[in-house]
Amino acid sequence: TFILPITSLFLFTKFLKWRYKHISNKQFTNIASAIIGLLAGLGAVTLKNLTHFIQQLLEGEFIKEIHSAFYFIFPIIGLLVVLLVIKYFVKKKVGHGIPSTLYAISKQKGIMPRHQMWASLLTAPLTVGFGGSVGLEGPTVATGAALGSNFARFFHLNQTTRTLLIGAAAAGAMSSIFKAPIAAIIFAVEIFSLELTLASMIPLLLASITAILTSYFFLGDDVLLHFNIQDKFALKDVLFYILLGVTSAAASIYFSKVYFGISDFFKRFASPYKRLIIGGTLIGLIAFVMPPLFGEGYETINSILKGNLTDIISNNVFHVELSSIWIIVALLIGLILFKVIAMSITFGAGGVGGVFAPTLFTGSLTGYVFAMIVNYSNFFSHQLSLTNFAMVGMAGLMAGILQAPLTAIFLIAEITGGYELFVPLMLVASISFIITKKYIPHNIYASELAKRGELITHDKDKNVLMMLDLDKIIETNFILLYPEMCLGDVVNNAVVKSSRNHFPVVNQDKEFLGILTLNDIRSIMFDKGLYETVKVSSLMHSASDIIYYENDSAEKILNKFKMSGAWNLVVLKKGKYFGFISKSRLLTAYRRKLIDVTSAS
Repeated sequence: TFILPITSLFLFTKFLKWRYKHISNKQFTNIASAIIGLLAGLGAVTLKNLTHFIQQLLEGEFIKEIHSAFYFIFPIIGLLVVLLVIKYFVKKKVGHGIPSTLYAISKQKGIMPRHQMWASLLTAPLTVGFGGSVGLEGPTVATGAALGSNFARFFHLNQTTRTLLIGAAAAGAMSSIFKAPIAAIIFAVEIFSLELTLASMIPLLLASITAILTSYFFLGDDVLLHFNIQDKFALKDVLFYILLGVTSAAASIYFSKVYFGISDFFKRFASPYKRLIIGGTLIGLIAFVMPPLFGEGYETINSILKGNLTDIISNNVFHVELSSIWIIVALLIGLILFKVIAMSITFGAGGVGGVFAPTLFTGSLTGYVFAMIVNYSNFFSHQLSLTNFAMVGMAGLMAGILQAPLTAIFLIAEITGGYELFVPLMLVASISFIITKKYIPHNIYASELAKRGELITHDKDKNVLMMLDLDKIIETNFILLYPEMCLGDVVNNAVVKSSRNHFPVVNQDKEFLGILTLNDIRSIMFDKGLYETVKVSSLMHSASDIIYYENDSAEKILNKFKMSGAWNLVVLKKGKYFGFISKSRLLTAYRRKLIDVTSAS
């Protein structure tokens, strides 16, 4: 029974030796990137096909006859199945795709749990297939990223290479989904804060191209978004594109605020079953009233991009007549407002998905509605291209919500098959990004991490400080003193037995009271006449500053050293003394981590 594992281990060890001898790290990274791109592409194809399979089952002949009634039930069933799969099959937390990937890069040295390679493949199709109003892009990226991370671990690659392969997997996933390889690379750089150098560019390119080839092989030349430019960009439309940028920013702020607010609301419920019942019922009700909000919503997006409102408007319980243009506008605005609510509820109720598809959904409708209002308003004698504004609106929402303006510009440019709309894309995306950034400092993916000081950015110094493992910097081998101890006890039991020149003073419950240093007793430490009369309580003094283990990041700690001028600061954990951090030890760890992060793989 042990022959096969031993043989496999022997062959793998032999391969590693051969690889180190004949293939350089750079060459192996390039090969690994191509393989990761292939795996990410397969993951995207699997997620899409599983979701479509579930949707086809739910739209069978029998169910189709009573389908409107099932809008109430499908989301609850889907969320219940997801909960049971996670609880009894996965047995581990399935985090939101891109935030969990960002956390792995910033705090886990690029190491992602193995179950992330397949958990989203099960839970995301169930969430979306049963009507959850979220997208598949986030889970696809997370699946690819987990594959990249564990591939790197399997072949004993360093942290820098692991991070690069995670970015390559993300690029591959996006390239496979949208068939937009350049935008996929930019997405990986913007969202995961990768350094765009020649060393990183080649792996990203290889992953992106192998992923898109995989998508073409399995899915043909079918694209997710169908759009053909019919109206060219006109200079006279510039003012309206500027206004669309402002409108996109407002919609982005609304999107983010509602998402955060509903997320906080569901956190009040400790029981996952309560969240499921409340969230599933609300989603079912929203989908019953507005069926276009059922699932990802790409059918609605494509209808908008074709200028076809018939399927969208006629499929509702209000039976709105197409002849009433302002009622149509009101209904479309309702879809924008409630898509965000439905998406946020899906997440809050325990669904697994992403925000990319809802962003495109709200963006296309925002641009389309904006153009409709201008075209049919008495205030303007101007006719705008509805489909062009719908397409550019998607870029505006991406730039605002995801705070990835370059991704927005190049994705839409690649989807349209040219650069006819490049100027308005740049205009709208930049305006939306600038305004939204002022009110929403961090995008949806990064907000929680940013609050905890765990967000990786393009600021290399901050990234290195954030990646430091504080547990390895904290020193705990100090002799404790108590306030009732005499000077003789300090000299004989602390000074003589320790190489340190400072000692923490605590009470019986290890609550920190102060510090005693050699300088405090230097003038009297040899006066034996004071050994029994002078107490520690009369000699100790307060700390220059205090480090709080649970709250202070490495960056905050460094600032405390700068402000206090101290070389050693005490660390409190759960309100009690834990140890000390020295400035020299912190800076040494920083220099070592900087070398690790910036060294070539």
